[in-house]
Amino acid sequence: MNKAFGSGAAAVAGVKNGAEHVAAVRDGRAVYLDGKKVDDVSTHPAYRHAVASAGALYDYQADPANIERMTFDIGGGRRVNRAWQLPTSYAELVERRKALVEWAELSGGFLGRSPDHVASSMSGMMMGIEVFDNYDPKRAQAFRDWYDYARKSDLFLTYVINNVQGDRSKAFGDQGKNAQDMVARIVDEDASGITIRGAKLFATSAIMANEIFVGSGQPLRPGEEHLAFSCALPMGTKGLKMLSRKSFEAHAPNEYDNPLAYRYDENDALVFFDDVKVPWERVFLLGNTDMCRAQLHDTPAHVYQNYQAQIRLSVKLRFLVGLARGIAKTIGTINFPPVMETLGKLASQAALIEGMVLGMEAGGAMRGDYFLPNKHLLYAAQVQSQEMYPQIISAIRELAGGALLMLPSSVDDFSNPEIADIIGLTQISPAMSGQDRVKLLKLTWDAVGSEFASRHLQYEMFYAGAQFVTRGHSYRTYDWERAAGMAEKMTAKYDLPEFGAE
Repeated sequence: MNKAFGSGAAAVAGVKNGAEHVAAVRDGRAVYLDGKKVDDVSTHPAYRHAVASAGALYDYQADPANIERMTFDIGGGRRVNRAWQLPTSYAELVERRKALVEWAELSGGFLGRSPDHVASSMSGMMMGIEVFDNYDPKRAQAFRDWYDYARKSDLFLTYVINNVQGDRSKAFGDQGKNAQDMVARIVDEDASGITIRGAKLFATSAIMANEIFVGSGQPLRPGEEHLAFSCALPMGTKGLKMLSRKSFEAHAPNEYDNPLAYRYDENDALVFFDDVKVPWERVFLLGNTDMCRAQLHDTPAHVYQNYQAQIRLSVKLRFLVGLARGIAKTIGTINFPPVMETLGKLASQAALIEGMVLGMEAGGAMRGDYFLPNKHLLYAAQVQSQEMYPQIISAIRELAGGALLMLPSSVDDFSNPEIADIIGLTQISPAMSGQDRVKLLKLTWDAVGSEFASRHLQYEMFYAGAQFVTRGHSYRTYDWERAAGMAEKMTAKYDLPEFGAE
């Protein structure tokens, strides 16, 4: 195994490791790429390194040197990742965050839907289980039992909570002929469970996950009760089909030329449920459009999943800022005043998100038995990061300039002595060798300019919803009464002067 994909340390019994995870994805799951069914995602050239990178996360937590920081004891001789921890205090929330930071650092934050993301969401649902109890005690118990199983197994979960776009000017029922299969819906219900048919988006990391949570994060209208359900399924479930987008890993033949796409192309997929039977013990809500919203927003699920995303993003921004400084050193502009100004702004942007994560924690509060990060600071961070990420990418491209374009075609150029000599003459740097300069700039291109990088730009701008969505969350959660009250108190201090006749 590549040194980047695993620690090589002996695993500890009772803690999930990489070998266990890689073995688990060999379950006959139906993944389709380029018109063909993929036999084994763990060995296929389009996915094998991403699967190995996921395995490396579990190897890291199972390393005896990391186990106390990365996992916690749930009893029965079992330890699981801290993403499953339900913090009951500020200190526990911080302890949990530190573990999530370490996982994100292994990929530079480029695994957007690492296993801690949906685990955080489901843990948030569990913290608000009374919402399910008030809806239907049987469905609440089904969620409790499944969550307990998922946590004990330390599952890598993904989710699909978006519907296919279609014609956004029309309701689901007005989409036209054969539109009934466009969006996953309930087509049957009997004593053993429900049957669902249709599609859902966006199954990021589904090709290497253990199970998938299916729900709806978008508002549903009256009359769309057949679209209102949530459940969980193993990825190898009969009738569950994943239509993979283009694999960037498949087009990254070596690590030197595309180090990020080679390792961390987590993939995105459309999931089609071809008359998939879901047993009742895996059905968490059914036919209630308001509960579809409530399971995410009336529980801490939405807060915890996006809190994890901001933790990961803070790591990614730190990586990108470090890359920016490396570029400036490499091309000899580090002491130019305009470059220092740009680096200073980049550093402030990275620090802003990191500081807001710390603020979410410091400004958090108890909700029943559990400690939650501050909701408004979370949504404020999302608004800021959606705007900042494209700015940061643009600034790095500007710092690098044409250096990103004039690079050797591939690492194989170094195998030709004549060409290697020319590379050595033209790829000069005051800070490193020509080979190391090329290495750094190819990493930079994969982070800001490649097809892989373009996908990440789109992901960071829209994974939490369009900007009007995140700004709406910010609007709804801000303490407007306090702000307006300050203005009212100020105006109450003075009145219109009296204009008496002289």
